[in-house]
Amino acid sequence: MKNFSTSFAGTLATAVLLTASGLAVAQTAAPAAPAKAAAAKPATPAAKPAAKPAVKKQPVVNPSSRTNLKSAAKNVAAGIEAAEAAMSPAELAIAERVHVGNLPCELGSSVNVTADAKNAGYFDVNGKNFKYRMFPVATTTGAIRLEDQKAGAVWLQLPNKSMLMNQKLGMRLADDCMSPAQMKVAEAIKLNPPASVLDAPKPVAAATAAPGAEQPASPSK
Repeated sequence: MKNFSTSFAGTLATAVLLTASGLAVAQTAAPAAPAKAAAAKPATPAAKPAAKPAVKKQPVVNPSSRTNLKSAAKNVAAGIEAAEAAMSPAELAIAERVHVGNLPCELGSSVNVTADAKNAGYFDVNGKNFKYRMFPVATTTGAIRLEDQKAGAVWLQLPNKSMLMNQKLGMRLADDCMSPAQMKVAEAIKLNPPASVLDAPKPVAAATAAPGAEQPASPSK
């Protein structure tokens, strides 16, 4: 009986010790749970950096487009030149009579008239402080007339002289301009000036007898 009591007491004491050990372990492990829970929470996302302003891309110029534009510009220029060069036979006939070269004018000035080698009928007329591109215009007086309609300039060629006028400015830029052929005509006019319409008619040397008038009798022999 004593042995049984002793054995039972020992078993009970062991059970108490094991229970106490379990409680201690449970108390020690319990605080770790919140840490795991805290670790399980997702981390707060970091703030995103401010977006950079979008940079506009410059349009890429296609080299072939530039080539096409240049070709188109050349074609337009060629078309203008072709339209400019188109003249009537009458205008070309007037152009053939224009005196070219450096023509001396009054007051020591001069005008240079040059025919355009590429476009028949066109002329470059230049001098001090002016330069015009002119073409022939038909007149009713027979005078040779060249015009630069954009500038308002007119070159008028007469048999004995030429003159340059600017209608927009309302002034004569050059006068008494003469080619060698015009100088000869001017000298001939000085030697034999033409009759003026204002000159009085020359008197008749002998009056003509009226028809039916009585003729004087001839003396008898």
